[in-house]
Amino acid sequence: MHPAMRPYAAALVALLAAPSILPGQDKPEERQIADALSPLPDTLRLGAQVLGYRAGKLAVIRPGSGEMVCLADDPAEKGFNVACYHRALEPFMVLGRELRAQGLARPAIDSARLAAVKAGTLKMPGQPAALYSLRHPDDAFDPRAGVPPETAGLYVIYMPYATEATTGISTVPSRDRPWLMYPGAPWAHVMISR
Repeated sequence: MHPAMRPYAAALVALLAAPSILPGQDKPEERQIADALSPLPDTLRLGAQVLGYRAGKLAVIRPGSGEMVCLADDPAEKGFNVACYHRALEPFMVLGRELRAQGLARPAIDSARLAAVKAGTLKMPGQPAALYSLRHPDDAFDPRAGVPPETAGLYVIYMPYATEATTGISTVPSRDRPWLMYPGAPWAHVMISR
């Protein structure tokens, strides 16, 4: 082999020897945990519970005693999407996941959640509760490298039944200031993009 080709050959061997992650394949749990915690401020990471994927099924991959629950990126979905939310939102989130697994779309999920709230089987938090998320639209990054560059952050503060009148927060969607989504609903929330 020509000496000038040795660095390229070494790089190729290293690339081929590196563990690859195929679409739909679970990432190693350490990577899932690191990715899932990435939207949170450092002060909330230590005790956060992490839900990740084992054999394609959502499972607790890191128990936690803190106030936050984090979701790892779903290997079956296109792109990169991780989120952490306050434990008080867990019943709301669990019901949403169950309904999506049944094939329901957003309007049907919202209707089922509202019916559950009215029936008293779904309790929304009695105080504001936060959600932190990061997303990237495609898989054009190396999943072994962790969080993709240029992820978009979305931060949400759930304020059940909040309205523009009760909060002074506009209901007009915006990318440069907070706005109130689903005003008056049990899952009314302030959206903050970055």
